[in-house]
Amino acid sequence: MGQTREAFHVSYSDAEEALEEINKKTGRNMVQATATGIMLIVVIVGSLVWRTDLFMALIVVVTALAVWELRVDFAAVNFRIPFFALSISTSLTFLAGYYCEQHAAAMVIGTLCSAVWVVIASSFQFEEKARVSKAVQIKPTCDSPTIKAKESGADRLLADRVAHVGVSLMVVGYITVLSCFIILPLTWGHPAAHAFMSIFIPAAGDLGGLFFGAMFGKHKLSSRISPKKSYEGLLGSAFFCAAAALCIGFFTYSHEFFAQKWSLLILMGTAVSVTGTFGDLCASMLKRDIGIKDMGHLLKGHGGIVDRVDSILISAPFVCAIIAVTGM
Repeated sequence: MGQTREAFHVSYSDAEEALEEINKKTGRNMVQATATGIMLIVVIVGSLVWRTDLFMALIVVVTALAVWELRVDFAAVNFRIPFFALSISTSLTFLAGYYCEQHAAAMVIGTLCSAVWVVIASSFQFEEKARVSKAVQIKPTCDSPTIKAKESGADRLLADRVAHVGVSLMVVGYITVLSCFIILPLTWGHPAAHAFMSIFIPAAGDLGGLFFGAMFGKHKLSSRISPKKSYEGLLGSAFFCAAAALCIGFFTYSHEFFAQKWSLLILMGTAVSVTGTFGDLCASMLKRDIGIKDMGHLLKGHGGIVDRVDSILISAPFVCAIIAVTGM
């Protein structure tokens, strides 16, 4: 009995060491990351299976949380974005684009109105609320930021307003515009298939890149921007993206339609592996410039909302274009 108990303790200790090594290679808590990933899959699939309107509501909530994270992130270097104007205008743009008959036109008009509202709102000098300041203070940092926080003073008022406007418009482009390319395919045939493609193919690429990078990564993709990214991880990302695209097509399309489009699905998966990796690198570069480790902390093991959707957002226009051109 004593030998059995000792053997169990040795096995448990070995498992802990192995898990700790994996966490070190991936740069995240894999137990938390796995549990969070499963929860997200259940929520997304459940909303799409039950009713597409629920998925739309989920997008509205997630983008509002992403805007809040970016507000806190940029506040760390004294850039202020108008959370209320951004979240409300973005939500209205999404809802108008989805429910109006002229979907694309409604999204374009909504985005332009959002940009105007955000420019006006971000032009006014205002101080961050205590909640934002507190979130900035407890935010984990990494390297020294490339963008330096500026001291208060009347001489910087005009320059700051221009900077606030520029950063706010960047958020409109990053969140509002790119998210529209996730919503637009929902208004075409096969909305569930299109939603799965927009969300789960980039997510599969992240998983493949993480796994292959941790197991086989030796040749760095960009050591300055993201030291953990590797060419081996990129190959793994391409494999997982192509496999995910084929699985989505197989389970959501008819057999005849899948037989016609399977090669295009592989093409889509391969393209998304590249765009998704580019999205990850863009987010990593932004975090490095600001001097933060994660965009947020809402998703245990993943960081924040923006950390989770960076590859999804950048890939969305390419997925939308491929669906439109190929008729999938």
